[in-house]
Amino acid sequence: MLSEAQGIPLAVAVSAANTNDTLALKPLIRGIPAIRSRRGPRRRRPLKLRADKAYFSAEHLAWLRERGIVPRIARPGIESSERLGRHRWKIERTIAWLFGYRRLTVRYERNGSHFLAFLGLAAALTCYKTLAKLTT
Repeated sequence: MLSEAQGIPLAVAVSAANTNDTLALKPLIRGIPAIRSRRGPRRRRPLKLRADKAYFSAEHLAWLRERGIVPRIARPGIESSERLGRHRWKIERTIAWLFGYRRLTVRYERNGSHFLAFLGLAAALTCYKTLAKLTT
């Protein structure tokens, strides 16, 4: 899952259980929808990306910098996980919001595309509920 700074999910994906999560970084970044702005062209990418220590690699850093994204990834062995924890709770909260839907807590669907559809629906409902609170 990829979310914005306040925890609103931007992109979600489902992968096999035996694959590394770092393989999903590039497809999630590419899957971010266009962001509507009042002035100028639509933005298609974030300005900064915060990620866990597992995503720190020279390949990922170079790929993000090529696209004009500033990587804020903790370096293994150098930066403590406590510093990252200030920002990590937002994505943890978003995951908790999505798994608040009973159908996603225990994976009832055998077909991955069905589970992805329910996950997308849960993300859309989460966005709607969050944005409805902001407008009222």
